[in-house]
Amino acid sequence: MSSTTSCAGLADLFDGNTPFALIDVREAGEYNSSHIPGSSLIPRREIEFLIADSVPFRGTRIVVCDDDGRRAKLAADTLTRLGYTNASALEGGMNRWVTERRPTEWGVNVPSKDFGEKVQVQHGVPEIDAVELKSRMDSGEKMIILDTRTPEEFRNFCIPSGRSVPNGELGLRITDIVEQTDDDTTVVINCAGRTRSIIGTRLLQRMGVENVVGLENGTAGWELAGYELETGAGADRVELPQPTETGRAAAEEFADRLAEQDGVRYIDVSKLDEIAARAQNESVYLIDVRSIEEYREGHIPGFRWFPGGQAVQRSDEVAVTHNAPVVFCCDGRTRAALTASWYRQMGFDEVYALYGGTTAWMNSGKSLESGVWDSVVLGLDEAMKRVRVLSPDEVERASDATVIHVGLSAEFAQGHVPGASWVPRGWMEFRIEDVASDKTAPVVVTCSGSDSRQAVLAAATLLDLGYTNVSALDGGTSAWQDSGRAVEKGLTGVMYPPSDMVASGPDRNFADKINYLRWEEELGHKYAPHS
Repeated sequence: MSSTTSCAGLADLFDGNTPFALIDVREAGEYNSSHIPGSSLIPRREIEFLIADSVPFRGTRIVVCDDDGRRAKLAADTLTRLGYTNASALEGGMNRWVTERRPTEWGVNVPSKDFGEKVQVQHGVPEIDAVELKSRMDSGEKMIILDTRTPEEFRNFCIPSGRSVPNGELGLRITDIVEQTDDDTTVVINCAGRTRSIIGTRLLQRMGVENVVGLENGTAGWELAGYELETGAGADRVELPQPTETGRAAAEEFADRLAEQDGVRYIDVSKLDEIAARAQNESVYLIDVRSIEEYREGHIPGFRWFPGGQAVQRSDEVAVTHNAPVVFCCDGRTRAALTASWYRQMGFDEVYALYGGTTAWMNSGKSLESGVWDSVVLGLDEAMKRVRVLSPDEVERASDATVIHVGLSAEFAQGHVPGASWVPRGWMEFRIEDVASDKTAPVVVTCSGSDSRQAVLAAATLLDLGYTNVSALDGGTSAWQDSGRAVEKGLTGVMYPPSDMVASGPDRNFADKINYLRWEEELGHKYAPHS
């Protein structure tokens, strides 16, 4: 049985320097509506999938929260079962926290977005709105538009004539890019909304790049102004050439200057070994900020991939444990040092950059690993031993079975086994009896795609609840469809209003985009000087 932490006790953790993690286990829609500042979102259904990377040391102090404490208690019990020895539930949940008049906020990745607006207000980052940009484009002014989102986002939609240069690559590449333009060329930085544009523009400000502006409200602002986005940009606007010696030297000189100004600590390979050894007693975050292609080709063992721009944009997902050391690396030092610089500016205390990166690692006689990071799904092996999996043929023959779908509501709506009911994993214990009250009757658990892991874990939960005839669909709905069987679409079978999805990007309607952008901008109002 897990213990509880009072709201006052949680507040004391925030005021101190003890490493701890505050994990909100509600669904994304609930978290987006309101949450405790400093909490990281890991929905209950994702705990087994994310916790090993999110909180590497299993002795870390973890406080789990939800709305009223019910799901948090179950989640804390799950963490204890997975080997975490210091997990507790927030007593009374957010309801108690709010009753005690403690602060809340809404949105996702708020620490990074709040920081972006702070940078905007305090440094006067220059901006251009979509109408003016379009007018200047139509008049033939010289400009280059650099999109600082991920390459995947860029391919989906972008400003016409834009070029993909993710924020984590911008400092390394900008010297070569600018040298190919005339002196009177304007450099325009954009993202999907505000934060990454502000961060990229501010970086170039500090580098001394002239005629640089950020596109106010990014691609969302472009659409709101009535202009169309381009889709399917070609490889010539996505692939990044290798930096020249001149470009790399300029970037490294700038990175060294920022590291000194912002308090980034360079370390060598021997010091990295010392810090990595601390992982036996505390959570340590080792982050490789290069491109995924570089990471796959070879990375330092123990380093997880998180591209630099996204590491800044989603800092609450990278370093879930507060007051924990973070080490960044690349192939040299520029990208690692610049990412670390942003973390220092965001208030992270113990931040390091590996001087020389993977190159220094190899030069010390050590080997790199190839491939992608293999996240561990805790508890899955044990669940697989307990749960019987069925083929689509076997599920179809089990016509008397109650079929439940434990994926996201949007996944359920996109396609599920006909007749299935939606019972999200996060609410399993509280809602299963509404659709399967007889614990001796057969129950088949399904999930989306070709991955049946969510179904297996949910089925194991049902066994723990005393259900005696539980199985999982092997291969999920993909296996069902691949066998030639039809799926049912829509929200038929949904008994409760879905709260697990947050609209983003192109899924937002115009009103949502306006409200979201206004919210982001308002984050910076508290940093404005008051008369």
